[in-house]
Amino acid sequence: MIIAIDGPSGAGKSTVAKLLSKKLNFEYIDTGAMYRALALKARMCRIEVCAENEGEIDKMLKTTSVDYSNSCIYLDNVNVESSIRAEDISIGASKISALKNVRTRMVELQRKIAENKDVVLDGRDIGTKVFPDADFKFFITASEQTRAERRYRQIEASGKTADFSNVLADLKQRDINDTTRENSPLRMAEDAILIDTTDMDIVETVEAISRIIGGSNVL
Repeated sequence: MIIAIDGPSGAGKSTVAKLLSKKLNFEYIDTGAMYRALALKARMCRIEVCAENEGEIDKMLKTTSVDYSNSCIYLDNVNVESSIRAEDISIGASKISALKNVRTRMVELQRKIAENKDVVLDGRDIGTKVFPDADFKFFITASEQTRAERRYRQIEASGKTADFSNVLADLKQRDINDTTRENSPLRMAEDAILIDTTDMDIVETVEAISRIIGGSNVL
């Protein structure tokens, strides 16, 4: 079974997907982390992520391995889970995910990783591009203010300092990048179920989704 969860940055989809996968005993795949890993690799290689450098990035892709195992992302066989959550990597991931060759390669990997498994995947084009025939599709969102507050608290909890206005501005820019890119833009699939988490906590969100899945009598 494949459960696709899409939505904008800061909506809580990754946390929801992780908890849901544990509740259902499914494997969890964070597709956003895969793009973050590529953004990290580009920074390590000192390649500016832009359309003009797509050729360089394409060469980088051919010598780069990205995998997801046991809820951790691996870049060239190295666990980089703790290195990909910075805001500059987040912005870089938004830029690199807009490149057609990158998305084509990542979709291939995501389908391969999920092959013959019960999985929960979250991202921005899971229900529209990666798995358009997923058993369940959810689109998780929240207001800009709420999403920025969540991101701000997440950064502060990690021991780093942050300016809320900058966090909000970065989130708005990522929304623009994600929804206007030419290749697989962020949008809600026509058959997806909308979950607005503005006034819901994580537990309430997971329970709401679980009830929908359980009520379908497919588990």
